[in-house]
Amino acid sequence: MKNKRFLIITIIFFLLVNTTYYWEGKLGLLTFPAFIFLSIVFVWLFITLLRQLYTATKEKFKDPERNYKIIALAIVLTLTILKPNGLVDFDELKGADILIATREGGGNCTTILKLKENYDFRQRNVCFGITEVTGTFKISNDTIFFKASDFTWGKNKYFDFAIIKPTKYGDQGNTLDLVLFNKNDTTAYQLDIIKNELTMMRK
Repeated sequence: MKNKRFLIITIIFFLLVNTTYYWEGKLGLLTFPAFIFLSIVFVWLFITLLRQLYTATKEKFKDPERNYKIIALAIVLTLTILKPNGLVDFDELKGADILIATREGGGNCTTILKLKENYDFRQRNVCFGITEVTGTFKISNDTIFFKASDFTWGKNKYFDFAIIKPTKYGDQGNTLDLVLFNKNDTTAYQLDIIKNELTMMRK
């Protein structure tokens, strides 16, 4: 029973690490506590691996069940170290980025907006937690319109449309800004464009 519970914990840990892309933006302020919890589990698994190796060495690796546990732990921990963001790049699987815009505010709070070649978008906000909005976009003349497919609780700001303008400051060598607007708010939110292949999307 103890070994079965241990195996379940190891599998759950591995699955959570490899599906971070899908759940980290849903937790809001709980994202960082969740990562701390995963770090604690990682340390616990690592200590367990060392203890199992010590015991197995004294037994001269004669216990098959212990050997399987060591192999499973070694594989999970090694893959986690080599691929801390998961084995699969789910963001890349969703298509190429045709526009990336970012902004870093006070307290190292960061917003990053990605537009995909399949007309999907992902807006990710990191500030004392991680929140995101995903959905689709369309281009009409010089305006990009967003339609969210899901919302997450937390301090997450969602914008209805955006336009591209020449930058006023040219930080980090960028020459264009993505200016976001909400139809219920006249205040604009400006992002620095670091990649722009949007012309290939225009019809």
